[in-house]
Amino acid sequence: MPNFTKMAIKATFIKLLDEKPLSQITVKDIVEECGVNRNSFYYNFQDIPALTEEIVTEAADRIIAKYPSIDSVEICMTAATEFAMENRRAILHIYNSVNRDIFEQYLWKVCQHVVSAYARGVFADKPVEEGDKRLIARFYTEQCFGMVMGWMRDGMKDGIQEQISRLCGLRRGMVDEMIARCLEEKDRAGRREKGC
Repeated sequence: MPNFTKMAIKATFIKLLDEKPLSQITVKDIVEECGVNRNSFYYNFQDIPALTEEIVTEAADRIIAKYPSIDSVEICMTAATEFAMENRRAILHIYNSVNRDIFEQYLWKVCQHVVSAYARGVFADKPVEEGDKRLIARFYTEQCFGMVMGWMRDGMKDGIQEQISRLCGLRRGMVDEMIARCLEEKDRAGRREKGC
């Protein structure tokens, strides 16, 4: 059964985050806007950072559940920006606060998931070494994470979707080339072992 007080506190907090920086929001602001008492807040959350973390973690979990499989790098990057696009001002306020690490953890978790889902499909029928799979997946995770963090650093200006599409167009076939190199090296190593 849903905890309506907890849901109301979260919704109020996101609304306030959309209006002002995180450092200017107090528990008093939340409970007055929400219409609950302080005890209700503290029954549900230890403090504002705990509330922030729960909201961000739930957003990550929703995105992860929405994308169980992914067939392109572009979808990976789009998924990583999804929650931020929907809650732009609120996310910028978290990003520009002392709680930035909470958002970074959320973003890393989403990037890891979407890239892993993509990698499962890409590597499904290819005998690529596990170490190479991990290395390629880490490269794409870091690329996805870095692009979103750069967008945030620049104030989340419009155009991220266009940039993602353009970058993916320019890099089309890159993962296939990496896989082909991995397989060529594996084949060469196998022939050397056989003395060919």
